Amino acid sequence: MAETAAAGARDEAETVLKTADQTTPEDLLAADGYLFCAPENLAAISGLMKEFFDRCYYPVLGKIEGRPYAQMVCAGSDGENAARQTARIATGWRLKQVQPPLIICTHAQTPEAILAEKTIRAEQLDQCREIGTAMAAGLSLGVF
Repeated sequence: MAETAAAGARDEAETVLKTADQTTPEDLLAADGYLFCAPENLAAISGLMKEFFDRCYYPVLGKIEGRPYAQMVCAGSDGENAARQTARIATGWRLKQVQPPLIICTHAQTPEAILAEKTIRAEQLDQCREIGTAMAAGLSLGVF
């Protein structure tokens, strides 16, 4: 999902794709906007994503206000709690949500399905690409 969104964004603007564990507060300060992408695990954002927010929250607090963000969640059932969790963090940073969260549901409900590699359908990946393209275009045009 993240790779597809980044590919769409690259069509419109300079784009950096980083994993949560490799992203630093300096990366956030250098960016004009953000597209947060995370799996939902046990009705919350993944541990790596939570660690990213924990590690970066205070160093950028008050320094990125007003910047646009969007988010994508990959979930086994509904993904709503992970989306709310990310939105609350973004609210604390005073970021501006530029579209509702995209939640892709894999319907993985058994231990085997949860642990299996997931395949995101082409039409869902098209939605990810559209988010990346729209985010980058909005930044390039000064809409956000």
